[in-house]
Amino acid sequence: MNLLGLPILSLLLWLPTIGALILLVLPNGRPMLYRWTAMSIALATLLVAGTVIGLFYTGPYGPAAGTVIGPPLQFVDTVVWLTAIGASYFIGVDGINLWLVGLTAFLTPFAIAATWQRQTRSLRLLLALLLFAETAFLGVFLAQDMLLFYVFYELALIPMIFLIGMWGHHGRVTATLKLFLYTFGGSLLMLFAIIGLHILHRNAIATINPGFTGTFALNQIVADLRSGLFSLDPLMAQLLFGAFFLAFAIKLALWPLHSWLPDAYSVAPTPAAIILAGLMAKFGAYGFIRFNLTLFPEVASWAAPAIAVLAVIGIIYGALIAFTQRDMQRMIAYASMSHMNFIALGIVTLTAIGINGALLQMVAHGVIMAALLLIITVIEERRDSRELTSFGGLWRVTPVYAGLTLLTLLAMAGLPGLSGFVGEFTMLQGVFTSPLLGWPFALGAVIGIILAAVYALNLFRMGFMGEVRNTANLDLPDLQRRELMTLGALAVVIVALGLFPNVLLSGMNGSVQGLVDALTPAVQAAVQLNSWR
Repeated sequence: MNLLGLPILSLLLWLPTIGALILLVLPNGRPMLYRWTAMSIALATLLVAGTVIGLFYTGPYGPAAGTVIGPPLQFVDTVVWLTAIGASYFIGVDGINLWLVGLTAFLTPFAIAATWQRQTRSLRLLLALLLFAETAFLGVFLAQDMLLFYVFYELALIPMIFLIGMWGHHGRVTATLKLFLYTFGGSLLMLFAIIGLHILHRNAIATINPGFTGTFALNQIVADLRSGLFSLDPLMAQLLFGAFFLAFAIKLALWPLHSWLPDAYSVAPTPAAIILAGLMAKFGAYGFIRFNLTLFPEVASWAAPAIAVLAVIGIIYGALIAFTQRDMQRMIAYASMSHMNFIALGIVTLTAIGINGALLQMVAHGVIMAALLLIITVIEERRDSRELTSFGGLWRVTPVYAGLTLLTLLAMAGLPGLSGFVGEFTMLQGVFTSPLLGWPFALGAVIGIILAAVYALNLFRMGFMGEVRNTANLDLPDLQRRELMTLGALAVVIVALGLFPNVLLSGMNGSVQGLVDALTPAVQAAVQLNSWR
């Protein structure tokens, strides 16, 4: 599918980078020109992403279920890259990555809008890094070649390191170093797993086809595994699964591999925090679905209960620590960790409803996190503080701001009718109905949901209810037009996702059902083994 004479996915992928290069050659000393150029490119990318989503729903495959590994990829773009080892530039969309691509394109304009909040040094470079990060993030979600996936996975780290290291708050050096060491160390494990899987597959197929030089195409390797042309020794499958899992668990902030996250979130400037919390955290959850569940169904079935235990601990731990925080952005960091562990729990149910709920919650989580971070930025811009003890009674002074804050906090707490509810509810259904998990894990998740409501409402009580504790707050202005537009747009999406979740679920379900169908024999075997024991 071409748009403006270019393959539509390649146009979507590389348009932000083109915009970043344009920014770098603009004349010096024109901050508003930089902002509007970056915003125009981000909105154009969003328009292309919206076109992709629309065509996906109306295309020949659409959201309907298909083969044993799901409906075929759409809008595939393939270019030979490294022929000697079988690597290629191979991108495509299906129901699993479609809305994550849309989320990336949707949140980037809000990250750019956050640069309007205050004067920023080296603004042109900051905006160029945000656009470059958008290309890298889109590449992670679009790549269907394992080596290409790794390249984008690593490229995504580069702009984040600079954004936090150059524009972050106090403690940015330590937080940046921790982010780099954790995530890069995990990425190396993934690289070893990719190379090992490539070699094993090449050697196996070469016995049938002596001229075969190997491939990194994920769909080809999965097809060969399903057909029996290629198989993995159980121990080797466990080792490869473990390497992929550690890489993705770090990015996802699964307990106890989460310690980089609070520091990075709390010191990151708002534009970087939006894409870090809203998008980068999704790499781990998406990668776990795309690689671990697809390539190693038997090991995934075997490991699911243990991963679920870690996820439940992370849900409760993150919620408890969030309740104790007085720095609002640090509270959001632990809340995000708790919710991402909930998403991990939904994935390891290995059921269609659980994985669909996890994918839906990823989108909802990204929108809610972006809204909360912009809300914090509004008050920090006015009072130069994020401490809850500095506020109180803001409902009386800034009622519009307080109303949008309450809406967002209720969405995070999972109030029915808002975006946070449907994903949590469907994931809970998945946990209850999963033959590998059941009610004890669901009980842990319910405790986490209750605690989320507690810390969300506690934040609102301390900051917005009661009397105005600080006379400086009496003169605080309510939302300006620009702030109202950005927060209002996010509020509309929060409500729309809560009222019309089937718009997203119908696009996801075909691919997820195909994945679960392939997982079912391994899940049944694991259940029989456990019952025998």
